[in-house]
Amino acid sequence: MNLESKIYVAGHRGLVGSAIVRNLQEKGYHNLVFRTSKELDLTNSNQVDSFFQEQRPDYVFLAAAKVGGIAANNDYPAEFIRDNLMIQTNVIDAAHRNRVKKLLFLGSTCIYPRLAEQPMREDSLLTGELEPTNEPYAIAKIAGIKMCQSYNRQYGTNFISIMPTNLFGPNDNFDLTSSHVLPALIRKFHEAKVSQAETVEVWGTGTPKREFLYSDDLADAAIYLMNTYNGNDLVNIGVGKDISIKELAEKVGKTVGYEGEIVFNTSKPDGTPRKLVDVSRLKSLGWEAKIPLDDGLKMAYDWFLEQTEKVRL
Repeated sequence: MNLESKIYVAGHRGLVGSAIVRNLQEKGYHNLVFRTSKELDLTNSNQVDSFFQEQRPDYVFLAAAKVGGIAANNDYPAEFIRDNLMIQTNVIDAAHRNRVKKLLFLGSTCIYPRLAEQPMREDSLLTGELEPTNEPYAIAKIAGIKMCQSYNRQYGTNFISIMPTNLFGPNDNFDLTSSHVLPALIRKFHEAKVSQAETVEVWGTGTPKREFLYSDDLADAAIYLMNTYNGNDLVNIGVGKDISIKELAEKVGKTVGYEGEIVFNTSKPDGTPRKLVDVSRLKSLGWEAKIPLDDGLKMAYDWFLEQTEKVRL
């Protein structure tokens, strides 16, 4: 990409898309195109076709998706598979037909088998059963990867797929019924601190381990790979280290300044026992994460405090 390239960021208001926009602007890219979901419904193929024909973007970051945590995935499985399949199918196909130079598809590490060998390598895809709590979402994302690879094979397109680990940062979703674990913990601990609650409840046993990547690091990796990587293989994006939910809850509590007790509700689901990605391929391509978890937590909480009236509650 050069600084004058027309770049479309789908999902520019979300956690990932907003980080990509910030990073592009900081690097001097200025010909950026985006639309809100009200302006452009990505599940509507006619609207997507018209947009691509009118705008003719050179590069596309496909960061638009319906996302959520265990509760949301469990309650709305039909929407998670339907909406994500429609969004990515419409955008990927329109990118091909309108001769987009390159597209980057944002997947998720939930595509890997529930009991995949840890750390999870890219070649573990489709080698075992998925985690039941987010299977519809994972299947949609797998379809997106295979669609990109198939279009590359048949049409000679340059569509790449990256699999970020658990992300957090500005513009995250802090709704306790639909958010991922880290933003949910930030909100829970903040509200407990404000109300001076004696305890904070955390779902599950606290034993599952997760890896967390700050969204600005993910954006930097995405732009780096858009400029340097042209392979048909997917690429994991992560830090290569994980932490138990219990340790994470303690870190969030310390960051927020909550001094009460943490109580684990073992009647609630744990989800996948462990999710750590192998970042060997990413490192071999010349990129490594730069923002430590403690620094990221502080920045995420600072943003939450600044946006308390605006976050998607």
